[in-house]
Amino acid sequence: MEKWARIKYQPCLPLGDNGSKITGCQKHIALSREAAGEGIVLLKNNDKTLPLAKGTKVAIFGKAQIDYVKGGGGSGDVHSAYVRNIYEGLKLSEKVEIFDALSLFYQEQVLAAYKNGEQPGMLREPAIPEELLAKARAFTDTAIITINRYSSEFWDRKGDGSDPYFELSLGEKEMVASVCDSFANVIVLLNTGAMIDTVWFEVSDKISAAVMIWQGGMEGGSATADILTGAVTPSGKLVDTCARTLGDYPTTEGFHQSPDYVKYTEDIFVGYRYFETIPGAQEKVVYPFGYGLSYTEFEMDRIRASVVGEKIFVSVTVKNTGTYCGKEVVQVYYGAPEGKITKPRRVLCAFQKTKLLSPGEEETLYMQFDIDAMASYDDMGSIEKSAYVMERGRYRIFVGGNVRDAKEIDFVYELSENKICKKCTEYLRPTCLGKRLLASGEFLAVPDGAYTPKVFENTYHCETKIPAEGEEKKQLIDVWEGKVSLDDFIAQLTDFEMLELLVGQRNTGVSNTGGMGNKPAYGIPSPMTIDGPAGVRINPSTGVRTTAFPVATMLACTWNTDLLERIGAAGALEAKENNLSMWLTPALNIHRSPLCGRNFEYYSEDPFVAGKMAAAMVRGIQSQKIVATPKHFACNNKETNRKESNSVLSERALREIYLKGFEICVKESAPKLIMTAYNLINDVRASESAELLTGILREEWGFRGLITTDWHNTAEKSAEVRAGNDIRMPSRANDGKHDYIDTISVKNTRNELAICVKRLLELILWLE
Repeated sequence: MEKWARIKYQPCLPLGDNGSKITGCQKHIALSREAAGEGIVLLKNNDKTLPLAKGTKVAIFGKAQIDYVKGGGGSGDVHSAYVRNIYEGLKLSEKVEIFDALSLFYQEQVLAAYKNGEQPGMLREPAIPEELLAKARAFTDTAIITINRYSSEFWDRKGDGSDPYFELSLGEKEMVASVCDSFANVIVLLNTGAMIDTVWFEVSDKISAAVMIWQGGMEGGSATADILTGAVTPSGKLVDTCARTLGDYPTTEGFHQSPDYVKYTEDIFVGYRYFETIPGAQEKVVYPFGYGLSYTEFEMDRIRASVVGEKIFVSVTVKNTGTYCGKEVVQVYYGAPEGKITKPRRVLCAFQKTKLLSPGEEETLYMQFDIDAMASYDDMGSIEKSAYVMERGRYRIFVGGNVRDAKEIDFVYELSENKICKKCTEYLRPTCLGKRLLASGEFLAVPDGAYTPKVFENTYHCETKIPAEGEEKKQLIDVWEGKVSLDDFIAQLTDFEMLELLVGQRNTGVSNTGGMGNKPAYGIPSPMTIDGPAGVRINPSTGVRTTAFPVATMLACTWNTDLLERIGAAGALEAKENNLSMWLTPALNIHRSPLCGRNFEYYSEDPFVAGKMAAAMVRGIQSQKIVATPKHFACNNKETNRKESNSVLSERALREIYLKGFEICVKESAPKLIMTAYNLINDVRASESAELLTGILREEWGFRGLITTDWHNTAEKSAEVRAGNDIRMPSRANDGKHDYIDTISVKNTRNELAICVKRLLELILWLE
């Protein structure tokens, strides 16, 4: 096939074996089920309640068994051919006997609610008819309680009692009480995309098992059945901390303080960094970061660490000492010495998952991390201002199955004097943060002060060589074939033609999010974008149904980067088969608060996990010559007034928490495209921030790709171009609010336009 044939001519040629379609194929559906099974987290399993023995009789309670939430709403939704709910999954397994009358009651209630136009995933929990409860009790002594939650792009949860999300609703509490009073064995299933209350079953003597089944995509119900019946041994581990109350998260208090700003006064103490460090916070934890049970047992032995060059190498031998096949995750944390710079007690620095180990089988895992990864960013000048520094002292290493159980190993990396690991430039300093949290639990006052963002000189020079009338225009394919340099190709474009290239283009084919490029006179095709990140999102009106994979949080709970690479490649093939070139995924913002409505699209409270998972997805996607698009750069941790809200935080928190995942992703997978966030960061819109996009992303991290806005933002396009944000999306025709071209035609130099165009054309040249 000739270059750009799909983009230009739209031949929907199948990519599967023997000419079969790969979009929504059984192979990808099986991969989705595998991922869901590996991301499910077993939280409680007293007296080995699970797995259920073959032939066990069960009664399933709760609307969620029918109203199964496969994923969240908005751009992260996926339109698949079907969704397997919990009741169907268990029924099809044929390994347990279900009290069908009860499940059919819930099915009737749910379908009636759908018919009345109620939002799936947000239905009222119906009261249990006494007659059905009595019959269920007579049928079995084992009950399964199902609880679901739905959230979406565009809105956050309130957390004030008017919008039950973290805590159980009144109807759910009544259902749980009735079931617990009636059955000897009670199992809880949580079908959610983010952290919710777990204390109610953790402290209950009447609830013997609890499973976080997350939102598992189109085969989530089948994957749940696989876990419950023992066909799959749970190996998922939490990527967030389960706190006792919503108020125990330090981010809750100020989350809805104002629609216009959020002050990140907790600073670097997000998630386990807070709960494992701040005095008194450990008691607020129900299940710690990294936690997850199995049906089998593992032993970690022969743990060794050594320094080789600028890296620390850790090896661990894991042995399956139980009676089930299973996988284990080894987590490595470091603890930096106390000094002038406040620090968390532990920070994740490496992890690896074993293969499937049979009883008695062992595997030795080898992990490594840079010594300089243990540095702290000094934004106050305690040691060296605007630098990553390691203070003198002992750096300890902890290895184990979660952040709390990880044990200190017989190895210490010691510095006799302070080390400046990397000198940086001060960027994005806050002007009105007010205070920031210290490891002691006290707050350090931060005085207000003006800050003038830095300006960067554009060194790219574009000569003007406009073709004379009648002269043949150079074609982009000539650049690909080496007949013309890209610089000479760009030189023939007029300023107005370059302006037209820097806004999105109309949809073609099945795309609903627009394209880029589109200059037929110069042979520039118009590759299309498509939403994600739980699968390729094509509007159902097209008749195309794609594979709905588990949500990002669940994928992160697999702790399996190889699996995420496979999912990235599978989704990329579905995009390619439908002539889509740029997949708008992965999303790797931080789970700063359980209230964020979009947490299901994001991986974790920890930037290291987020970065590693995102990098794996990017590698998988781009292995198929489809562009990956890490987003939303950066600090998109709230949906309320997201286009105008100002994220106010220290430069250290920005670099160590909210940018770190992006940095890992950029350096380990070289994404071709990055999407900026809507929000402001310390008073400057992310898409207009030259310090963020040019200073940090391009100059410090070495990013060489294209940068696009998020869709329909409210920024000034000329400021975006000057900052290094190349493309404004969606198309000019799709946005009635702005005429992007007219607003920048007299505000940017030719060289500023040309460097953005060059980056766009480099991306298009990379595409098949």
